[in-house]
Amino acid sequence: MTHRQFPRKLKRVVIKVGSSLIANHLMKPRQTSLRSLVRQICELRQKGVEVVLVSSGAVVLGLGAMGERVRPSDTPSLQAAASIGQALLMRLYGDYFKAGKSTCGQVLLTWDDFADRGRFNNARNTLDVLLQRGVTPIINENDAISTDEIKFGDNDKLSALVASLVHADLLVMLSDVDGLYKKENGKLTEKFQEIREITEEIEGAAGGARDKNVSKGGMIAKVNAVKIASSADVPCVIANGHTRDVIRRIVLDRETLGTYFFEKEEKLLMRKHWIMFVAKPKGTVTVDDGARKVLLKGNASLLLPGVAGCEGSFSNGDVVLVVDSRGMELGRGITNYAVTEVAALTDRKDKREFIHLDDLVLTGRV
Repeated sequence: MTHRQFPRKLKRVVIKVGSSLIANHLMKPRQTSLRSLVRQICELRQKGVEVVLVSSGAVVLGLGAMGERVRPSDTPSLQAAASIGQALLMRLYGDYFKAGKSTCGQVLLTWDDFADRGRFNNARNTLDVLLQRGVTPIINENDAISTDEIKFGDNDKLSALVASLVHADLLVMLSDVDGLYKKENGKLTEKFQEIREITEEIEGAAGGARDKNVSKGGMIAKVNAVKIASSADVPCVIANGHTRDVIRRIVLDRETLGTYFFEKEEKLLMRKHWIMFVAKPKGTVTVDDGARKVLLKGNASLLLPGVAGCEGSFSNGDVVLVVDSRGMELGRGITNYAVTEVAALTDRKDKREFIHLDDLVLTGRV
């Protein structure tokens, strides 16, 4: 049997489970799957592998408890469902970890916990202490209070950010599919065994969620999450969570289940990773064609004369999108000017830096 080769020994693993593994189409708990999941995590802990679990399922379990069968579209109803479902979910996890003679702890996060540097460090410290004490952190988005401004959008992205936060050796995303499949003439053919770089072909092969009432995101969300994790030097596996003992077989036995995504050879520095994937842009800066050519060559700052226009309400030190005259995103960076300052300038001919090279990340180079 061929064994998968990881770039380093697996000492810390992040596992993400989707709602389709937590609840069935009637929005009731899949208790057999949950027991198996926890049993495998306890086995990993006994073998010296630390595990952080990112678990979806609160909203769908909450809806099921209320007798709903269709996912509502309004935020208050979803938040109410999350409040009910999160308690149900943690009760199940608590019972199963106790049966495995282990302990779990709940950590609810929003995007602000990553975007704010102080809260980012506090989250990392909390997770480190839990892991040091043999406790399995169970992480979910704080759906009961999250609004559009602070939501991740899906737990795949959250799991990738958590993998970066805790410096994981591997991210395993479990869903109801065996991995990423090639697509020809609109039909799925053979499975990708491993992927070194996410290309347009790879992105084109990714599809949406199967059951919109239960799942959220789908394969395209997982591929986008891989971009985040791999840029932080974390390899990823996308596999079928319904496969027998899938976690143990991937992590301990190193079986070639699912699709394996290699980490990037040149990982982004922590600051640039934060700019590209964590910070929410406060505005958009359009550059002229001359500045576009200079930026795409690399190793250049965005100078004030190259700025053709600004949108949004950003201040000095905020992250902004950088786009060309056609609206195509070129990158993201930390601006040295507020939008009001740019509007007030009558002469932009000096060479002052609008975004310094060290604070600029080009999208095509990620």
